[in-house]
Amino acid sequence: MIASLMMYARPELAEAHGRYWQLIRAELAKRGIDSPKTLAQDANEFEVWNHPDLVLSQTCGMPYRLWLHDKVTLVGTPDFAIEGCPPGHYRSAIVVRTDDPRETLEAFAQARFAFNQNFSQSGYAAPYNHLKPRGLWFDDQLQTHGHLISAQWVAAGKADIAALDAVSWRLMQRYEAFARDLRVLEWTEPTPGLPYIAAKGADRAATFDAVSTAIATLSGDDRDALGLGGLVEIPKRDYLAIPNPDGIAYS
Repeated sequence: MIASLMMYARPELAEAHGRYWQLIRAELAKRGIDSPKTLAQDANEFEVWNHPDLVLSQTCGMPYRLWLHDKVTLVGTPDFAIEGCPPGHYRSAIVVRTDDPRETLEAFAQARFAFNQNFSQSGYAAPYNHLKPRGLWFDDQLQTHGHLISAQWVAAGKADIAALDAVSWRLMQRYEAFARDLRVLEWTEPTPGLPYIAAKGADRAATFDAVSTAIATLSGDDRDALGLGGLVEIPKRDYLAIPNPDGIAYS
C-alpha cells in the first residue's frame, strides 16, 4: 500500500501536504478504504504510479495518456485556480531571462531549450504543440529532469528558454529568489491538469468524495499554501486527445 503527492512537493510545503494527507486518510477510512500513515514523497514516480496497491497519487497528463490510462483508476483532477484556465486545467509559462532582449518566440528559434523530461506535458509536449504550428522547434536542447532545474539553468545562462508548469512557476515565484531573473514570454494553451490516480479497480467515487471533502476542510492557510481550490472530473478522453510530440519513441 502506497500514496504519494510528490508532483508539487517542496520542503516549504511538507507540513501542509502532511496535514492534507491526514484529512484525506480520515475521509478514506470513513468510506472503508485503508491507506498508509504517511506519504511516500521521495519514492520513484513510476514505482508509485504502477504500484498494485496504489491508494492515491498524482501523475502528469502525458505519462497518463502514454502508459497509465488503462492500468490505473482516474480519480479526478485538482483545481489549482490557474489564471486563464478552466477549472482543473493548467498551462505552461514559457520563460526567458528578464534581461534577454529578444521579445518573440521566433527570435529564440536557435536558442538552447531546457526541459525536464520529454514525457512531460507542461515541460515538453505543451511547448512543442505551441511552437510547431508556427514552424518552430528547438534543435539545441538540454534535459534537466526537473522544472526547478530548468528554471535555474535559464536564470544562470546555461540555457535560454524553458516551459514551466504554471503551478510550479507560481511556487518558484513565491519561494525562489532567482525567479525575479525570469520573465514569461508566452503562455501555452490550457490542457487538463495533473490528475489524481489510484490502482486499477479502486473505488473511484468514494476516493473522489474523500479527497473533495479533505480539500473543503483544509485550513485557509494550507489551502492557500497548496493552491487547492477543489477537485473536478475531467473525462479520460480529454487527456487522451492531447497530441504527443513527433519524432520521439515512447515505450
